Amino acid sequence: MGKLEFLGIGGELSALMRERDWASSPVGLPERWPQSLRTTLSLMLDNGHCMFVAWGPELTFFYNDAYAAFLGARHPAALGRPFPEVWTELWPDLAPLVDRTLAGEMVWQDERHLVMTRNGYPEDTWFSFSYSPVRDDKGQVNGMIGVVNDMTAKVVAERRSKAERDLLATVFDGTDMLILVSDLDYNILAINPANVVAFRQVYGVRPTVGDNMLDLLADQPECQAEVREGWARGLSGEEVTFVQEFGNPGLARTWFEVTFRPLLDAAGQRVGAYQFVSDITERKRSEAALAEAQDQLRQSQKLEAIGQLTGGVAHDFNNLLTVIRGSVDLLRHDNLPDDKRTRYIDAIGNTADRAAKLTGQLLAFARRQALTSEMFDAGISLEEVATMIGTMTGSRITLDIHLPQEPFFIVADRSQFDTAIVNMGINARDAMGGEGRLTIATGPVSGIPAIRGHAAVAGDFIAVTITDMGSGIAPGEIDRIFEPFFTTKGVGQGTGLGLSQVIGFAKQSGGDIRVDSKPGEGTTFTLYLPRAYPDGNGQQAEQADEDSDGSGVCVLVVEDNAEVGEFATSALKELGYDTVLANDGHAALRLLDENCRRFHVVFSDVVMPGMDGIELGSEVRERYPDVPVILTSGYSHVLAQNGQHGFELLHKPYSVDQLSRVLRKAVIWQIKRRGLTEGVPNLVDR
Repeated sequence: MGKLEFLGIGGELSALMRERDWASSPVGLPERWPQSLRTTLSLMLDNGHCMFVAWGPELTFFYNDAYAAFLGARHPAALGRPFPEVWTELWPDLAPLVDRTLAGEMVWQDERHLVMTRNGYPEDTWFSFSYSPVRDDKGQVNGMIGVVNDMTAKVVAERRSKAERDLLATVFDGTDMLILVSDLDYNILAINPANVVAFRQVYGVRPTVGDNMLDLLADQPECQAEVREGWARGLSGEEVTFVQEFGNPGLARTWFEVTFRPLLDAAGQRVGAYQFVSDITERKRSEAALAEAQDQLRQSQKLEAIGQLTGGVAHDFNNLLTVIRGSVDLLRHDNLPDDKRTRYIDAIGNTADRAAKLTGQLLAFARRQALTSEMFDAGISLEEVATMIGTMTGSRITLDIHLPQEPFFIVADRSQFDTAIVNMGINARDAMGGEGRLTIATGPVSGIPAIRGHAAVAGDFIAVTITDMGSGIAPGEIDRIFEPFFTTKGVGQGTGLGLSQVIGFAKQSGGDIRVDSKPGEGTTFTLYLPRAYPDGNGQQAEQADEDSDGSGVCVLVVEDNAEVGEFATSALKELGYDTVLANDGHAALRLLDENCRRFHVVFSDVVMPGMDGIELGSEVRERYPDVPVILTSGYSHVLAQNGQHGFELLHKPYSVDQLSRVLRKAVIWQIKRRGLTEGVPNLVDR
């Protein structure tokens, strides 16, 4: 065969071409191949790129090692075959390109899509390739050389990446979530349509990519400040989520939940931040509506308890008034012995105290206020509310109260605790038909047993048990008795809210309630609440102050009710106080403006026409910070909703001694503040 140096010195295809018998092929023996073919084959075989040569009228196919890789199963049979037979399925696409090349044109295709069978099944492929004509010594085109790059992996990766980007763009543009990306200088790098709309609604300007957020709000300094404050957290690198109201008050103030995340470059350096924002205005409104509905439900539950109490309370009040009226009539008799006079006066005082206590308990139920947790002795509270339960149950029900010898504290809303006890008492009374024995006890326990499918809970708890001798609860109804509005009573005899209040209070306070009942034998409700341990020795008893002398102290009494004002000033004068009466807040301020040093304390009613006591106290505190203010009220929705605003409060009805004690406390505070002791030695030196 002779030496075939032009076929290269190594490689699989070089060896195959040397070993092949070319005598019967269209190109004949290699020794007779024209120099143009030899040179072209030598160039191809020594090249690392995927290359082929198609030669002569039959386009006899030659290729190098790199090209063999993507021939797949066609290799090595493809060597020496006609080009159209090697790529039969591609020939309709390639034939026009080959014709152009054999006509002398160089052809280039970039990422040409071809459906190719190379692994036993048709598949989408993409190739970038060039076809160049090969000429003989006379300049005639005798064949072609091709350089091929398989771009399939690259195209597939790019298309997948583009699909992902398109999907993200679809989500970015279509989501209701507000998205904005900013660099460290507040320049907008990206913003989705939802954020554009929201920004325009709350600030009145339409942001676009490239805008500076702070520049957009240059004529709205307050809005600019709130945007700067919020974004400063994100641009500092903080990963944070917060809820805040944003917007120009003249356009729209909207509640948003904002999440910031840092924006990092390829090197991990912080270059900005992006935010995800949700408009939660409707959620806030729903939460407010739910809170209002829950408050209304609590009030309904309280009102139901009060409605159940009304008859008994009216009966008790009539009894109290009978004692007071009778004692007053007897005091009017002439020549009444001193011992009887004292007895009747004591009867009036004791009866008034009982009436005040009953009124205070009713107000605790009716008060419209948010739940306020406080630490209190469960036994003392239970003892106090027992009076109301006794009034409610009537004389045919015997009430047994068993209280522990030592205090046991809980942390809960005291008004709701009392309401829960009354509601269980009402339920027990109705179960007994108004006759029988009702037992109430409280004490510590070491945990809550398994209840209604819930696992047992270990820990220190206080248990309040209420046991009746009534008709009991049917087994099929025990699981439903705590449902709101569920009741076994007749129409008009109950709303079914009482026990739902009890379990709601128990759960909210970290406890639970258990029911044990047998039809015909009675029912026991056990209310479990977490036990609390106060620091120190608990509430200190208020020290008695036997000295009620008020000489040298001037009190400005502010009271719109003439009778109450006359009583207060007269009582204080009897104790040695100097008093000045003002019938409203404005009159009191005029007196203070004339000579504030004259008065040691302001004693004002809360509920007054025009300026109420809280408004007056706030004005006095601002104008004359060293003049203490004491407020008094029988009941005030303002105090119930908002607290005492930091003022000392004396509840009506009050005794003269109580009034004197709080006045002395206030005056001593004033003396210490002013740093003066002269003029009132009897208040300081004792």
